[in-house]
Amino acid sequence: MRSDDHYFFEEEFHQEDRKRLKKERKIAQSTDRSKFKKTNQNKTYKKELHYHANTHSIRARVLSISKEGVKVSTDEREFLCTIKGSLKNKTTQEKNLLSVGDFVQIQPINGSQGQILSIDERYSFLAREDISGRKKQLIAANIDQVLITTSVVLPPLKSFLIDRYIIAARKGNMDSIILINKIDLLEGNTKERLFYQEFLEAYSNYPILSISTITKEGVDALKKVMKKKTSVFSGQSGVGKSSLINALLGLDLPVGGITHKTQKGTHTTTTAILLPIPGGGFCIDTPGIKGFGIWNLTQEEVIDHFTEIKEVGRQCKYPNCLHKGEPYCAVQKAVQTLQLSRLRFESYLSLIEDIRSSIL
Repeated sequence: MRSDDHYFFEEEFHQEDRKRLKKERKIAQSTDRSKFKKTNQNKTYKKELHYHANTHSIRARVLSISKEGVKVSTDEREFLCTIKGSLKNKTTQEKNLLSVGDFVQIQPINGSQGQILSIDERYSFLAREDISGRKKQLIAANIDQVLITTSVVLPPLKSFLIDRYIIAARKGNMDSIILINKIDLLEGNTKERLFYQEFLEAYSNYPILSISTITKEGVDALKKVMKKKTSVFSGQSGVGKSSLINALLGLDLPVGGITHKTQKGTHTTTTAILLPIPGGGFCIDTPGIKGFGIWNLTQEEVIDHFTEIKEVGRQCKYPNCLHKGEPYCAVQKAVQTLQLSRLRFESYLSLIEDIRSSIL
């Protein structure tokens, strides 16, 4: 073999050897935990530690919760997350650990996957009593206002349900706005129109928007009150929450109809979802409900949410009068003489009865 041939093969051998040694060093470095010790940190390792510290605590917001996982969003991207086991094991009075709108700290794991490490403190929430009556069921968190959505005719307007949402919003540190949808159906319905007018008068102390997605009446006013705020649409099935969001955001969320036998809406929204609003803000569509039990509401507290009844009640003969048939009750007399709203009084009685029934 010529000397130059020998040189060529020797150089090729050493090149391959250097490559092999370089690869081995990389493998060793990736498995060597000593580089994370304070006594063995160089600039490269400090950069790596800084990177890992950041990725271990990224703030995100919960967009939706499903059996596939928890979808969250940071300022830049979305992740589908699992929940850290230690969080699941905490004993609380809440039926669900997370709700749409929650701010959480996440650790990215792989691409678009992540794990929720902790939940930030909530500044507001909408919650109801779960079916057992023993736990708080969170509906949405960190929201500014509840858009209490009802309708006229199909399904009929239910004042007692609206009052429950008003109280829940107040207890959760939120404002509430009453949306009366489908007012185009009042045309030619004298009975329903009279009831609608009675409702407007009884609830004149609360902000009310009358809306129709058919005639577009009230849609622009609704856009205005939602701008740069986080709002949650809540109400019974069939009142048109998804239809309103479609009209506002130009979306195509599935909408349902009314079961004519029961005059109740069909469930179309199966899980709450946080949606961005053009121009700033968010809105949350929630599944429709049939009933709404208020979490942690005592019989003594109820009257504080019906200030007009409380004021007249000072004239009752007995200081502990519940206005349920006691003699010399000024409240019942005021209702009979139309000085107090029949709708509000019936709503008050409904809440008192529900609480008494749950105690028994």
